[in-house]
Amino acid sequence: MSGRFRVGAALAGVVVLTTTGLVAANWATAGTADQPDPQPAAKPAGTVTNPLLAETLESELGSDSGVVGSYYDEAGELIVAVSNLSTAALVRQIGAVPRLVKFTARQLNAVQGELNQLAITSSAGKVRSWYVDPITGTVVVSVPKNAHDLITNRFLRRAEANGDRVTVRRVAGTIRTTADDFGLRGGLQVDKNTGYVCSLGFNARTRKGNRIFLTAGHCTSGRPSFSRNGYVLGNTYTSTFPGHDFGSVGVIEGWDQQGYVEGWGSGNVAVKGIADATVGSTVCKSGKSTGWTCGRIVARNVTVNYGNNRVVRGLFQHTACVESGDSGGANMTGNYAQGITSGAALIDGQCLEKSGQTNESYAQPIGEVLRATESRLILAN
Repeated sequence: MSGRFRVGAALAGVVVLTTTGLVAANWATAGTADQPDPQPAAKPAGTVTNPLLAETLESELGSDSGVVGSYYDEAGELIVAVSNLSTAALVRQIGAVPRLVKFTARQLNAVQGELNQLAITSSAGKVRSWYVDPITGTVVVSVPKNAHDLITNRFLRRAEANGDRVTVRRVAGTIRTTADDFGLRGGLQVDKNTGYVCSLGFNARTRKGNRIFLTAGHCTSGRPSFSRNGYVLGNTYTSTFPGHDFGSVGVIEGWDQQGYVEGWGSGNVAVKGIADATVGSTVCKSGKSTGWTCGRIVARNVTVNYGNNRVVRGLFQHTACVESGDSGGANMTGNYAQGITSGAALIDGQCLEKSGQTNESYAQPIGEVLRATESRLILAN
């Protein structure tokens, strides 16, 4: 239900939740052995005398010259990785500092090409990236520290078969596509064209292959269009409220629908399947307003009266904190989808635990949503 229904609900009313190598030689003149060597003025770290020098140099020397690549060191000097002495002399004449490396650009590019093909035709597993690196003069392959699965190890074996031409680096962190603006995960904020705000539940596909996301039915009531960060998401596809509380929204091309739920600083949660609400089970919910909160399921098949003849049947009740704006968000037990946030009892707009009481929150079971919308969840890879 929209934010306008929250007016006058300051006291524990049950509400649905929408809101809003080579170096240049030093020199000294004869007869100055007892004097300090003259030194050029030091350059500030990172200073680049000519930002176009690297591009011009590599263009002038050509792709078959033996130049592996170039980079600026911390003092701002242009260093050029070369695989032969003749090219090193040319680099020095142009005004850069040559550094000898063992392998040619052709050899290293061939290694990268081989790995590209392996990734496309088979899989790179969890290997993060690979590139020709002028600093080490090798192909650098980056892989997460905890990635030891069979597919990742197979890719690494193929890479390491190239011997000294490859450097494997174990790295931390998780890589994602885009800067998050176009990544859709459960629990993220979605905006209605009516001015109210809800949360995304789960990404899904219909039997016909249509791209949709699932959310609360009171969010899709009136069949609004949705957006995120100012970009159009799509229009309401189906909507059911009251009676039940779920809806689906079409997702236009360009959005990256992910089989994950936003963890709000706790790491995103992979969706691996669905589960039925079992009393006593732990459940965690993800939503725009309160983030990732957890509790226990205390009842199932609950009928809830949201007032004004808005009665919803078949919900499950739990004790995780839920507030306005969390509507439609994902409810999870471990890696299994349980349901979609419907509403909660609030005091002064806050979940009951903030007043020293046990939270009373409600969610629409996911199984019924999938059956009614003839859809299946997008699961984590």
